[in-house]
Amino acid sequence: MFRRLHFFVMPVALAMASSAFAHHPAGVSGSGGAGPIYTISASTLEQGQSAAALFFEYSKLGALIDATLINGALSGGHVHSLRTIETAALLYAYGLTNDLTVSARLPFVRRTDIREAEPPDVNFRGDTAGIGDLTLLGQYRFLNNQASRTEAALLFGVKTPTGETNRYDLLGERFEAEFQPGSGSWDGLFGAAFSRRFGAWSFDTNVVYFLTGTGTLDTRLGDRVLYNAALSYRLSSSTADHAHPMKLGALPEPMYHGGPKLRGQPPNHAETSATDGPSLDLIVELTGEWHDKQVEAGVKDPNSGGNVVYLSPGLRLSMDKWSGFISLGIPVVKDLNGIQSEPDYRIATGLAFAF
Repeated sequence: MFRRLHFFVMPVALAMASSAFAHHPAGVSGSGGAGPIYTISASTLEQGQSAAALFFEYSKLGALIDATLINGALSGGHVHSLRTIETAALLYAYGLTNDLTVSARLPFVRRTDIREAEPPDVNFRGDTAGIGDLTLLGQYRFLNNQASRTEAALLFGVKTPTGETNRYDLLGERFEAEFQPGSGSWDGLFGAAFSRRFGAWSFDTNVVYFLTGTGTLDTRLGDRVLYNAALSYRLSSSTADHAHPMKLGALPEPMYHGGPKLRGQPPNHAETSATDGPSLDLIVELTGEWHDKQVEAGVKDPNSGGNVVYLSPGLRLSMDKWSGFISLGIPVVKDLNGIQSEPDYRIATGLAFAF
């Protein structure tokens, strides 16, 4: 009942791009790019096609001990400890044309166990939670070579200052901008994606640059670069299944292979048989995030920014219009500036529906 033409990966990188920087979470982070899950594919939706998804991400961080916080404060630093970043994000994508897809993402962000030194004591400031900033993304595919199964696309968009920025701690003091659910700033983003498929395998890579503006509390949270690469393999004993492009990302079968058939078009029984039953994909990704230092009232914070790279194996199970995934991220590079809570691991999961 579904035509097997192309596949599309919703830009999960922007929905799930978890902040690698525990102390100074990125302005649109904690939300998020997918190849299969995090890396953004170059494929787009067909005209008139839609997809909706719900994603969850849990990032565990190494909390700083009291002595580290106190020593950092005594040396004049702005040092915090953070335990987790937890995100639930809603996404919607729509195909304006066969080569132009637009999507929107709205996160709910929670940060826990925020602690700060005020020598000789360490204060527990509590948690923050609330609606984050809305991100709008456009994806224009300028290369679609069906003979070589190669695609390339441009990425462009904006993060709007719609999130909450008025959270207060247990002491009655307003949290700094980096701990607020929203950033209060307008941010531009642009990048590119590339995909190549061969047999049951697929290779996807993308890079996205976030140009951040000044937001709440006169704070600029720092520019970011997300860079990802993914290799995916379709597990299937069906010859028909291997003969067509595999499903990638967190979206269901109809999205990858052209969506619902045209109204009035008779079903292709050979193609229908290839989509019967569930399918399972194996995924491995390298996902990186570079983050510039935060600037508050014109002063750079030395305990912010850096570079983190995750090795992220994952699985995706798809059937008919539905698809679900799970991914485990292990940091293999943790190059943070100054004193910050370092990431221990992250877990992402989600469910998507095409219509």
